[in-house]
Amino acid sequence: MFTGIVNGLGTVVTGHAKPGLATFVVEMPSGFTDGLSTGASVAIDGVCLTAVGIERDRVTFDAMGETLRLTTIGQIVEGSRVNVERSFRAGDEIGGHVVSGHVTGMGEIVSVETPENNHVITIRVPSEWMKYILSKGFVGVDGCSLTVVDANRDASTFRVWLIPETLRLTTFGFKKAGDHVNIEIDSRTQAIVDTVTEVLRLQANDPAKLLNNPTT
Repeated sequence: MFTGIVNGLGTVVTGHAKPGLATFVVEMPSGFTDGLSTGASVAIDGVCLTAVGIERDRVTFDAMGETLRLTTIGQIVEGSRVNVERSFRAGDEIGGHVVSGHVTGMGEIVSVETPENNHVITIRVPSEWMKYILSKGFVGVDGCSLTVVDANRDASTFRVWLIPETLRLTTFGFKKAGDHVNIEIDSRTQAIVDTVTEVLRLQANDPAKLLNNPTT
């Protein structure tokens, strides 16, 4: 599990692809690997991956076919910059929100605006996700815990506003229109929306059954 508070930027230094599997090495920020062990979970652009090798500040990861298909991990190349976060431990401060690193899928950046002292990114996602993305709610974008602004269901878009510190520590300062980002919808929001939707469906189809089975 992660908090969505990115620890810094890593750089992909080597990569090797086989059918259905990619292996790549990330040069981590100074001190990132202190206490890190093989088998530990690390979020790379919000994707939970297992450290399969550690050599000083360099960590090796494997990504299987499903991960390559659903996330931007399938698009990284040598030299790519990635957001990195260590998994949190009991007792750590959770400054963002709890995320699993199990990415829902990819969104596309529609526009990047830079009004004075601000940085605003508009992201388009599949329309069926918008029922879970609510203004003033939160969402994981490339591993960052961000507040949703201006959720637009008609356009299937939402906006995020980024402070200078976020731009300094993450890849968002490099992003441009047309780039893809990993999206992790908040699982609790999804569970609530799906449960309420199912209850309303049952109520509409058979009110008596719902009343007789209140825990359905």
